[in-house]
Amino acid sequence: MTENMEKIISYSSRLKLLYVEDDPTARSSTLTIFDEFFAQTVTAADGKEGLELFEKERADLIITDINMPNMNGLQMIKRIREQNREIPILVLSAHNESEYFMSSIKLGVDGYLMKPIDLEQFLGVLDNIVEKLYLKEEASKNLNLLRQYQEITDVGNIISKTDRRGIITYVNDAFCKISGYTKEELIGKPHNIVRHPDVPREFFRQMWQTIKKEKKIWQGVVKNRKKNGNFYYVQTTIKPILDQNGDIIEYIALRNDITDIMNPRKQLHDLIDSCEETVVILVKIDGFDDIEKFYGHKLTQTIEEKFADRLLNYIPEEFGFERVYSLGNGEYAFAKDKKICLYRSDFIIERLKKFQNRVNETGISLDEIDYEASVLVSFSYGKNALENAKYGLKKLIDKKQDFIVANDLVEKEHVKAEQNLQTLKMIKRAIESKNIICHFQPIVDNKTLQIQKYESLARLIDENGKTISPYFFLETAKKSKYYPIITSLVLESAFLALDRTDKKISINLSALDIEKRSSRNEIYRLLERHSQKASRVVFELLEDENVKDFEQIKSFIANIKEMGVEIAIDDFGTGYSNFERLLDYRPDILKIDGSLIKNIETSKLSRSVVKTVVSFAKEQNIKTVAEYVENERIFNIIKDLGIDYSQGYYFGKPEIL
Repeated sequence: MTENMEKIISYSSRLKLLYVEDDPTARSSTLTIFDEFFAQTVTAADGKEGLELFEKERADLIITDINMPNMNGLQMIKRIREQNREIPILVLSAHNESEYFMSSIKLGVDGYLMKPIDLEQFLGVLDNIVEKLYLKEEASKNLNLLRQYQEITDVGNIISKTDRRGIITYVNDAFCKISGYTKEELIGKPHNIVRHPDVPREFFRQMWQTIKKEKKIWQGVVKNRKKNGNFYYVQTTIKPILDQNGDIIEYIALRNDITDIMNPRKQLHDLIDSCEETVVILVKIDGFDDIEKFYGHKLTQTIEEKFADRLLNYIPEEFGFERVYSLGNGEYAFAKDKKICLYRSDFIIERLKKFQNRVNETGISLDEIDYEASVLVSFSYGKNALENAKYGLKKLIDKKQDFIVANDLVEKEHVKAEQNLQTLKMIKRAIESKNIICHFQPIVDNKTLQIQKYESLARLIDENGKTISPYFFLETAKKSKYYPIITSLVLESAFLALDRTDKKISINLSALDIEKRSSRNEIYRLLERHSQKASRVVFELLEDENVKDFEQIKSFIANIKEMGVEIAIDDFGTGYSNFERLLDYRPDILKIDGSLIKNIETSKLSRSVVKTVVSFAKEQNIKTVAEYVENERIFNIIKDLGIDYSQGYYFGKPEIL
């Protein structure tokens, strides 16, 4: 579980959620996620029931569907906003509900979740909401302003004041930063200096009616224009400041930048939404974060702008792209209606690769800067082209590749997300029914053929009584709150097995287990409780490229070795094996990677690697174990090589001890 996820859960676990969804199947499935993150979830089957529960319950957050009987989601949100303008509201949106986007913006929603819910997207949106609620909570403790100003002002927000005619008299630094204007350019000017032409006059007429005629606070989302012509969205609160006679003195406006939350790429999405099918090309500067660190934010912005011009010049003219969309963070997009695309996909792919090579060969040149940049290219066409292309970029980064045709990736990710939800549901049921157990596989002495120890292996028993290997649930569990619970159950089960045998018990630990303080404390507690049997405990450490704190792991190893525990290094010989790190850990046992043992009959390379590991281990007085000893032939080979112990189906399968 990542530190950021722990932070989110720590805060969200205090919150009450109102969840409105008319589809009982979707509601039941999605509650699997929500129950993990919130203290209480109150459910409603339609907007009418949701409104009634909102008025009855003290919910902290609302998540609602749009299309529902009796009262739809937008109607419910409107009624709620008439009573409470502050409560965070998220909209569950399907791909065919984009026509509700502007309506929901006007109602002041705080973000969107796509159906079916993707766990990573949900965490990203929830992170924004938690941060917003946290800042609101902190602001309420620290505000110390005048009575009327303290209703809307807060340090770090975008603030301006105008006189009764709407002429700007004050702006803070945040206003200047987001708009691109200096204070000198803004003060003395009417507020429409930042007005975006897309916003209709009727919108502002209603706003002035509220603050000037009715002398009430006005809240809403406003689209503004920067000095350079770009746009930004702000959640805005305007209050008329009154004298003792109730006459307006001036107006003060407080804003929060919600561009990224509401619509970070609106122009691109506007084009996508207007077409049934599109052609989308996403281009990303590889290693862009390094550029920003090296040259600084200001110069990097200039580089991004210049690079956008270069991409537009280099993209093949016959494609007919009229513009490049700069999406920030070194990412760019080209898009057009598939109906007017005259070329076959194989031709586009061929030309795109030539385009990519040309960009890579040219790099980035700006004044005295000459940077050899390379780009990643994700190409998709048809429905959901933009989302597919986004997933394509993620895949390129993860796999360290540079070109992909990303069709159908969204559908595959949705299937994966649904599988993750089902796995989480299975894990939750298994924990509640105490069906996370351990099986034990014997490890025999190669000379005496007697069992010397057992390896404790986690198993999940599903609701049908089927035994499930960790391969099918452990990685998903690591991204949820269930992983520490599983670790605790497995440790407890393994230590209890010491009472059922006089042999040693070997227990697997990952870097994630050791780096988590609660897991370390659980291990120390168990070792103290079973101190008379600690010499029969072996911890198998799985080498992991994601180790964050080697010193913490070394300290943990030293502590438990003092308590009599032996240390084994699991899966040694491939992957992340490092002889220098091995000496730092001072293990008692090396478990040779099973992939080497399985192939040792036919692979000279495997036999050579194993021979090297055994030779090294003997020099260091370290015992060796061969995993995956499946038959007599393999056993005879590893015995001849001098390996001390064997583990595998030839000697026994994992079973309840």
